[in-house]
Amino acid sequence: MRPTVVIAGRPNVGKSTLFNRLAGRRAAIVADTPGVTRDRKEADAQIRGREIRLVDTAGLEEAPPESLSGRMHRSAASAIGTADLVLFVVDARSGLTPADRHFAQWLRRQGRRVLLVANKAEGRAADSAIYDAYALGLGDPIAVSAEHGEGVSALMAEIADRLPPAAEREGESPDKPLKLAIVGRPNAGKSTLLNRLLGEERMLTGPEPGLTRDAVAVMLKDPEGRAVELVDTAGLRRRARIEAPLEKASVGAAIGALRMAEVAVLAVDATEGLHEQDLHIAQLVEREGRALVLALTKWDLVTDRAAARRAVADRLQTSLAQLKGLPVVPLSALTGQGITGLWPAVRAAYEAWNRRVPTGELNRWFEQALERHPPPLVDRRRLKLRYITQAKARPPTFIVFGTRAERLPEDYARYLVNGLREACALPGVPIRLQLRGTTNPYAA
Repeated sequence: MRPTVVIAGRPNVGKSTLFNRLAGRRAAIVADTPGVTRDRKEADAQIRGREIRLVDTAGLEEAPPESLSGRMHRSAASAIGTADLVLFVVDARSGLTPADRHFAQWLRRQGRRVLLVANKAEGRAADSAIYDAYALGLGDPIAVSAEHGEGVSALMAEIADRLPPAAEREGESPDKPLKLAIVGRPNAGKSTLLNRLLGEERMLTGPEPGLTRDAVAVMLKDPEGRAVELVDTAGLRRRARIEAPLEKASVGAAIGALRMAEVAVLAVDATEGLHEQDLHIAQLVEREGRALVLALTKWDLVTDRAAARRAVADRLQTSLAQLKGLPVVPLSALTGQGITGLWPAVRAAYEAWNRRVPTGELNRWFEQALERHPPPLVDRRRLKLRYITQAKARPPTFIVFGTRAERLPEDYARYLVNGLREACALPGVPIRLQLRGTTNPYAA
C-alpha cells in the first residue's frame, strides 16, 4: 500500500493550507477560524514520483476525553498511529508555545518518523522562531510558507527522502473502487454510520449538530471484499438558513463530494420521519444523476416500526415519484442492527445505475407500451413515436425518436419513464428521457 503522511500540530498553524499545497488542489476547507478541521481528511498525492496517502488532522489540544476537543485529539492520535511519516507543523510567525513543546514530547514517544515544519515563515521576522524550533528535539526544521508556496519544493524532497522504501503491492485489486457518499441533514447519524461501516471510530460523533465540516473520504472493503471509497459529508440545511462563510464552504464541499460519487446513501432520522429537507436532498441527488439508497437511521429508537415504514412509503410515493422503487434500509448505526442490508442495496443501486439494455429488448417493450397507450393528439394530430435507444448509462439515458417527438406531453413522457423503470429493472435510479423529432418527408 502507498505510504501514509500525516500532518499534525496545534490549531491554526496552517495544517490544512499545507495539506492543500501538497495535495495540489483545494481538498480541505481553510479559514482563519481555529478548529475548522475536526475529522481526518485524506487525499492521494504524488511526492517526487512516489504515490502517498496524505492525511490532515484536527488541531492537537489538551482537553477532557469526552469533550469535542478531546474527541478531536483522539482522532488525530489515531491517524498518527498509522503514519509512516508525521509532519509536525509549528507557526514560525507566532513562535513556539507550551502546547508545541508538550506535543513534541508526546510525538517522540509514539515511535514514528517525524519531520518538523515551520510554517508561515515569510520574511525575516520568522527567522528567530525557526531557530527556536530546534529546541523541540525533532531535528532540523523545514521553513515553508504554505500559503505562498515558499519552501514547499524543499519540503517535498525531504518527505521523499524520509519515506519507507517502495515495496511491491500484494493483493491489491485492480478494480476501481465504488464511490459512495453519505448525505443528509445535520445530526442524522451520518458519521456514526460511517464509523459502523468502517469498524472504527474514524469520524467524530456526538449530540452536537454540525460536527462534520468537510467532506471526508476513507477507503474500505465491503463484505464481499470489493473496494469502496466512502465519503462522509457535512449536514445539508435549507439554503435560507446557511449564513456563515464556513458553513457555506462545508455545504459546498458536501455537494462537490456528491457530484464525485456514484451512489449516495441518504441518512434520515427514523425517529423524525421524512422532512421536507430530506426530500430536497433526494431531489438534489436525482438532479445530479446519482443512484440513491435511503437509510432510516436510529431505527433502534423507533417504537411503532410498522407505522414508521408506512409513513415513509406514503411520503415517497407522493413527493418523490421520480425515484419510484427507491430502496429503503432501516438500520441502527449505533447497535449495528440492519447494517447487513445496506451493502446489498448499495450494490443493487450501483448495478442498476450502470445497466445497459439491448436495443432489441428496448424496442419490443416500446411497441407494447405504445399499443397499451398510444401517444396523445397534439394540435389534433397524433404524435408518431418510431423507436427508442439507450444513449448511455450512469445514469440510464434513453432517446425516443419520432415525428414531432419533442412535443410529447410531460405526463406521457412520465408514463414511458415508469414503464422503463419496471421493464428494465431500474428501481430508484434517475432515468433521463430525451426526445428527438424527425421530419415527415411526405408532409406538405
